[in-house]
Amino acid sequence: MSKETKILDKWEEKLEEVLKELKSCQNSKNLNSCKPCSEFFECSLRKKYVVAVYESMNKGSGGGFEF
Repeated sequence: MSKETKILDKWEEKLEEVLKELKSCQNSKNLNSCKPCSEFFECSLRKKYVVAVYESMNKGSGGGFEF
């Protein structure tokens, strides 16, 4: 089976970069998640990740969350 390479748009690329940073931070603190971290609510890296996820979902079109 051949594995196709997905071409990422600029928002997905940014998300991948931030996710690597976040995973690196978690690994440095021996955590599998941000939740047990004492900096959970104040963490600028986690906030940056949340923004990157949102932007990758709406492709920069703005607006609010709709569920």
